[in-house]
Amino acid sequence: MCPHSKLGKNIYRRKTMKGLNVITLGLFASLAMISCKQQAAQQPTASAYPLITLAPEDRTLTVSYTAVIEGKQDVEIRPQVSGFVTDVLVKEGAKVRKGQTLFIIDTIPYAAAYQQAKAAVATAEAQMATAKLNLEGDEELYEQKVISDFQLQTTRNSYNTAAANLAQARAQEVSAANNLSFAKVTSPVNGVAGMTSVRVGALVSAASTELINVTDNSQMYVYFSLPEKEVLGLTKEYGSIDKTVEAYPAVSLTLNDGSLYETEGKIDVISRIVDKATGAVSLRATFANPEGRLMSGGSGKINIPYERKGVIVIPQEATFEVQDKIFVYKVIDGKAVSAQIKVFKINDGKEYIVEEGLKEGDVIVAKGAGLLREGTPVAAAPAAAPANDGATKEGE
Repeated sequence: MCPHSKLGKNIYRRKTMKGLNVITLGLFASLAMISCKQQAAQQPTASAYPLITLAPEDRTLTVSYTAVIEGKQDVEIRPQVSGFVTDVLVKEGAKVRKGQTLFIIDTIPYAAAYQQAKAAVATAEAQMATAKLNLEGDEELYEQKVISDFQLQTTRNSYNTAAANLAQARAQEVSAANNLSFAKVTSPVNGVAGMTSVRVGALVSAASTELINVTDNSQMYVYFSLPEKEVLGLTKEYGSIDKTVEAYPAVSLTLNDGSLYETEGKIDVISRIVDKATGAVSLRATFANPEGRLMSGGSGKINIPYERKGVIVIPQEATFEVQDKIFVYKVIDGKAVSAQIKVFKINDGKEYIVEEGLKEGDVIVAKGAGLLREGTPVAAAPAAAPANDGATKEGE
């Protein structure tokens, strides 16, 4: 109660007061009471807001990136020789082994060419043998000074020519043998055969006709991209690209149907080249695919977890922004005091992990920070639900 009010009442109640004195003192008491009420009205009242007292917590944030799935080896098989297909031995979609014959191209012309090459080798060998005999005979005659240097050199040149012809014939034999073997188109890898439009009787051209794709999908490569700025931040944190790759945790893969692939993968490659068009850096994660569930050419999302232990976590609704800077209101001596904070670059859209600006034990306004002003009196009000699992509400 106002002290002036007490004084007025005491004077007013005195029985010794008489006449005008009593009226004057009564008026004074009334004015004193009105003054006290005005002073009380001028004092600001504290607004009630949910508050939280900050304490260290553990958080795992997951960020997803669009990704493309490819087999460990995705081989486009083309013929190395031209001709008509005489047999198709591969079943579309079937597993194939390395070296397994998939198509056969007409072998008759290539077998004939191989036989001709073998005959040419035999002829060249005979010519070589004759040239060798001639050279040996002329060398003996030359020692006996029966023939001239010119005659010996001519015989030696004939021998060298025969040797060259033999080497050429043997090379042609190898080429003909290869062409004959190429008429049988085999798989260069273990994998799964794709679809093919080539049928028996089709004319195929060397290197230009695509016969079929064979994908080694025992292990799958999942490609995605990160902004250059984020990669630079990671390499700065860990020291190098190689150390960043080692530090990355296991990642998960969400398939195009929304299901989560049951096996975790590992990021094993970070490109050292920035795409000029997008400003992004490509990364690759490897996933085992023993059941063949992942298909080459598919798409999905790579989910990268970021685990942080013993950090300060606040709800995003406890913050406000000014010129791209993030602020919160601390409660100090019952009043709101703004404080700039720095947050972890990754968030889940609901919370921020605070790296600078707040510490354990700080009390902040948990909700409605955008409605406050600097210095506003703040009183604790129970929040509808705890903002964070490990945080306590002020006033409880």
